[in-house]
Parts: sequence; C-alpha cells; structure tokens
Amino acid sequence: MRVMLRAKLHRATLTGADLHYEGSCGIDQALLDACDILPGEQIEVYNVTNGARLSTYAIAEPAGSGRITLNGSAARHAAIGDLLIICTYVPMDDAVARAFHPRIALLDPDNRIATMKA
Repeated sequence: MRVMLRAKLHRATLTGADLHYEGSCGIDQALLDACDILPGEQIEVYNVTNGARLSTYAIAEPAGSGRITLNGSAARHAAIGDLLIICTYVPMDDAVARAFHPRIALLDPDNRIATMKA
C-alpha cells in the first residue's frame, strides 16, 4: 500500500483569513470540481511564502469567485497574498499507484486554472 498525491492546487493565492471562523480552508467550487475535492475532505496546505504546513478540511467558496481562505487556527499560518499549495492524498495498492495520475491545477494569480494536468 502506498499513499499517493491525488490532487493539487499549485500556487493558490490566499484571498482571505478569518481567525474566528470554526476552521477549514475555503476553496472556489470551480477549483474543487476541477480537482475532484469534496467539501469536508482532508487537505494539506503548504505555504510557499513562509514555509508553514498544516492539515485541515475543504469547504466550498462560490464558483468563479477565485476565493481561497484559511479559517480558525489555520488563519495564523498565512497572510493574505501568500502563495499556497493545497493537496489531497489517497492510499492505493502498488499496481494501481504505478499507473495513477493525480489531478494537478496550476493556478494564475487570480486563482484561475492556467494549466490542468490529469
């Protein structure tokens, strides 16, 4: 059994942070759909700007909004404008892993998909 990258939003720009919200990472619904990430799904967030790394779960922001937000304690790990990498992983058998291709969305500065790799 191997744990493999399943989906990645590469170089997302943080657009909002709310320390007093319950928690989570808000992601534009169009990006969730493109990478097949579900609301409530565990995600890993890597802050390219400051090196912080954290685990949380995804929630949907309005489709087409370009919104990427960190909420609750996660808001302490980034500032608006920081570049983030957001990933999900999945365990799979070795044979499946060798043929598997993750969904990777390379984002522009407005959090729109510039290139999709799948």
